[in-house]
Amino acid sequence: MSAGTPDAPVADPLRGPTLAELRRRTSVKWRAYPPDVLPLWVAEMDTQLAAPVAEAVRTAIDLGDTGYATVEPYAEAVAEFAERRWDWQVPTERIALVPDVMRGIAEVLKLVMAPDDAVVVNSPVYPPFYAYTEHLGLRVVEAPLGEDGRIGFAALAEAFASARAGGHRAAYLLCSPHNPTGTVHTAAELARVAALAGEHGVRVVADEIHAPLVPPGARHVPYLTVPGAERGFALLSASKAWNLAGLKSAVAVAGEESAGELALLPEEMSHGASHLGALAHVAAFRHGGPWLDALLAGLDESRRLLGRLLAERLPGVEYRAPDGTFLAWLDCRALGLGDDPAAVFLERGRVALASGIPFGTGGAGHARLNFATSPEVLTEAVDRMATAVEASPQPGGRP
Repeated sequence: MSAGTPDAPVADPLRGPTLAELRRRTSVKWRAYPPDVLPLWVAEMDTQLAAPVAEAVRTAIDLGDTGYATVEPYAEAVAEFAERRWDWQVPTERIALVPDVMRGIAEVLKLVMAPDDAVVVNSPVYPPFYAYTEHLGLRVVEAPLGEDGRIGFAALAEAFASARAGGHRAAYLLCSPHNPTGTVHTAAELARVAALAGEHGVRVVADEIHAPLVPPGARHVPYLTVPGAERGFALLSASKAWNLAGLKSAVAVAGEESAGELALLPEEMSHGASHLGALAHVAAFRHGGPWLDALLAGLDESRRLLGRLLAERLPGVEYRAPDGTFLAWLDCRALGLGDDPAAVFLERGRVALASGIPFGTGGAGHARLNFATSPEVLTEAVDRMATAVEASPQPGGRP
């Protein structure tokens, strides 16, 4: 098949590699823990590459095409995908190539912020939001999500006011869809964000890395398409949806009134993107649609399977099925496992989940589970987690 033609319909990508084959991989997912541990922690999926992506990389290697990346093909591929999937017409001149989403966020923050300015985040949230912000010498101000996992606008308004106190500039890192909860923000919610940001003079930077991972029945709304978002920025990548974390590349997109600022990004920033990564991402956005659709169907099955397994084996876990992403945010507080249930699941069940604590306020007593794996692995993981709970000491009792 030529990389210039669409994929034929494909089978569920999550039903491909066996566990034995997966354990031959050398990425952090498979090397951070001993081989008796089932790793469902980091955001890597248990899939093979989409055929057009694999072909694009092989062709480049055969040609010795391993130099520096260029922005134009990536910008055009993103614009084409955005129009097909989200009815978003993105001017390619407002797109810049960056090494990856978090590095792109950091560089955008440098354009609009100064040391000791503040960055607002919706906790619990992706831990690098904290790490990158602090590394830049900026302050983190939390606006905790509501109990329903959605943006709490009273808390957000309070955080905006606090961040702006003393005349400081402020930015809001919007995780859309949200990691770890999988919440997909509605158009009305995003318009309200834009209005509130405009009222308080806060710049919005939207991390939309999980945007393609929204199945039918939910709808991703690009932040820059809502009224009032003209001064915002968005970061996009094929990394999560096509499992390309090791083939680094991403783009920063400027709102209509932010284009001049994004143009100040040093040209050298684009050199940090992997050329092989950019080629892989272009192939994914242009020709990986059928593979993505098959993945989304498989993830929907896994999402439902996880709900059934938890209800049967771990009814004490509160699980709200996510609208998007392949991440499940598990409220384990009723299990009596303490602030870090992931540590118990690892020690007693040999299942690695992401600890909720680094996700900030609201993370204690929670764990994040990556369900982008086969039904067999997911079933085994929940069985092990249930065994871990059964083997754990209960308050006032014994194991």
